[in-house]
Amino acid sequence: MWRRLIYHPEVNYALRQTLVLCLPAAIALLFGQLQVGLLFSLVPACCNIAGLDTPHRRYVKRLAIGGTLFAGCSLILQLLLLYAHWPLPLILLALALLLGVTGELSPLHGRLLNGTLVAAIFTLSMAGTTPLWQAPGLFLLGTLWYGLFTWGWFRLWKEQPMRESLSLLYRELGDYVEAKYSLLTQHLDPDTALPPLLKRQQKVMDLIVQVYQQLHMLSGERHPHYRRLFRAFQVALDLQEHITVSLHQPEEVQKLVAQSQAEAIIRRNAEVIAKRLRMIADDLLYHRRSARFEMGGELAALEKIANRYPDNPVGQFCYYHFSRIARLLHTQRPLYRRNLMESRNRLPFWPALKRYLSWRSMSLRNAARVGVMLALGSSIGLFFDLPKPYWVLLTALLVIQNGYNATRVRIQHRAIGTLAGLVLAAGVLHLQLPQAAMLGLMVLIMLAAYLVLRNNYGLGMVGLTITAVYTLQLVTQNGANFLIPRLVDTLIGCALAFGSTIWLWPQWQSGKLRDNAWQALEAYQEAIRLLLSADPDPAKLAYTRIMANQAHNTLYTALNQAMQEPGFNSHYLTDMRLWVMHSQSIVEHLNAMTILARDHYMLTPALAQEYLETCEIALQSCQQRLMYDGPADGSPSSGPMFRAPDSAPEMPVTEMERPLRRILSHLSAMNTISSLAWRQRPHHGIWLARRVRRDQKSRPEAASE
Repeated sequence: MWRRLIYHPEVNYALRQTLVLCLPAAIALLFGQLQVGLLFSLVPACCNIAGLDTPHRRYVKRLAIGGTLFAGCSLILQLLLLYAHWPLPLILLALALLLGVTGELSPLHGRLLNGTLVAAIFTLSMAGTTPLWQAPGLFLLGTLWYGLFTWGWFRLWKEQPMRESLSLLYRELGDYVEAKYSLLTQHLDPDTALPPLLKRQQKVMDLIVQVYQQLHMLSGERHPHYRRLFRAFQVALDLQEHITVSLHQPEEVQKLVAQSQAEAIIRRNAEVIAKRLRMIADDLLYHRRSARFEMGGELAALEKIANRYPDNPVGQFCYYHFSRIARLLHTQRPLYRRNLMESRNRLPFWPALKRYLSWRSMSLRNAARVGVMLALGSSIGLFFDLPKPYWVLLTALLVIQNGYNATRVRIQHRAIGTLAGLVLAAGVLHLQLPQAAMLGLMVLIMLAAYLVLRNNYGLGMVGLTITAVYTLQLVTQNGANFLIPRLVDTLIGCALAFGSTIWLWPQWQSGKLRDNAWQALEAYQEAIRLLLSADPDPAKLAYTRIMANQAHNTLYTALNQAMQEPGFNSHYLTDMRLWVMHSQSIVEHLNAMTILARDHYMLTPALAQEYLETCEIALQSCQQRLMYDGPADGSPSSGPMFRAPDSAPEMPVTEMERPLRRILSHLSAMNTISSLAWRQRPHHGIWLARRVRRDQKSRPEAASE
């Protein structure tokens, strides 16, 4: 029972966040300096936002950089504000543009921008009322305390971040296989059958990328404590290959179901596999050894179906993949040994700076958006004669996200949670309880808030608002006077962030769909080139497959976000939704071809070259339809645009040819859809350009690294 409690992800996270905030206050309370201890609670917020809570093999270096940036930014802001008499909007804009280069170094380094700006905003609340050295010293000591506590916590709960991610991955795989095979006879219409599976596939790929990054950040493949988890991740990659493949022959499925009890047998196999995957997820999370697994009876029934109906490919298909999945779950070892290739997504400083100084840089646009937003927020504060509008700035910085829909949802949760929290905080302040009782109540409220924060941001904000108001009460002794001003400041900050997302260089996902589709086709082309090569390297093959899956996942994510944006073209997005469904089918066929290539189901060199040339022509034609305006070549009723090479009449179609032929048919449909969708494209943002930017071709290919 204690394992389920202490190793539960939300409980573990809530305990860590609560202790790192409360221990300094408790120590300061023993020495009669409670207000100084409460100031330390400002630093963990900066560290969390800056990504310093993430385990890393260079954790000490990142901690030193983060603490230096916090303290340096705090000191610069006070010097410019109090002694150089710079206007606050200019200071905040300059700091944002100066720190924005971190976004070009890597995504993890990019989080330092918001964390450092939060430190500057906290400094604004102390400037002029405390000595010049107090705020920088607070951030240096607070970052040191946060780093030591986090290092000790992860030393105590070894491998826990990796275990949480792997547990979620196995659970999602179980949900995916159960959803895919539970309603075979009802999955006739792709428009209704594919979207739920696409969402589950998206979650699986997000978790695979997350674990992939954690392995290289922690050097997990070299550390003895992570060997078992490294092996479990390789098993999950093999499972994802076999679970996500698809036959795409619904008429054959219906024929087999009508002739036999195949539906019940296939569903039973899927249920057993899903149950086992969920059990492994719990075993990984709670540090338990998994029991032995057997599903011989279920596989025997499926084998009988496959042998009884040899002309129907569905039985053989299901038996082949289910037997491989059963083998993986029985041995808990990958089907082959491989080394995971590390993606080199971190740039050195000077190349990153050169890239940042281009107006095409997304990091520069993001920094400019944040800087202008903070400058406008501080100008509003000056207009309304607010000497230190730190709450407006803090709210705007915390709710703004990369996309419109994410910002909109965060604003709703923040505003509603703050309103409910202030109402409850007003009641708490009137309880007139002893200080010790109130501090204990605040600890419990904070623990409860962090328990739900990651799953429900609005509900977590209720508890955090109560603790923030009571902290102000302890520091200033007039917390009740902050209730209405804090609500007004929160609403102003939310409105400012919303306006910045819409009007300051917006990142409309509907406008980025074309770029994402172009990159997905490029990833598919690289995967097909490697699959049809003479002797593909297994490590490169696995990495290229993951990159193709990730490229499609990025496209699908952009489509989902685009459908939530204001004023989107529903006809265009409907066509793009169909395009993405064909793209998903290509991804599934690439997964199947990866399995076949690893099992040495190869084509003859001449036939492989013919298929490679045909696929490259088809992929490049689809890219051209995305790049250029103009009339379509052909019509939807003219049949497949790209035909597979003709084989000898006496030679049957091989296992490797079947997915290639289906890929060509999907590319024909995608080319036609692109021609039709172009007329209904959005006419804002990136779509004002007639062609995809040339820098797409100059980007380094991930698979060649």
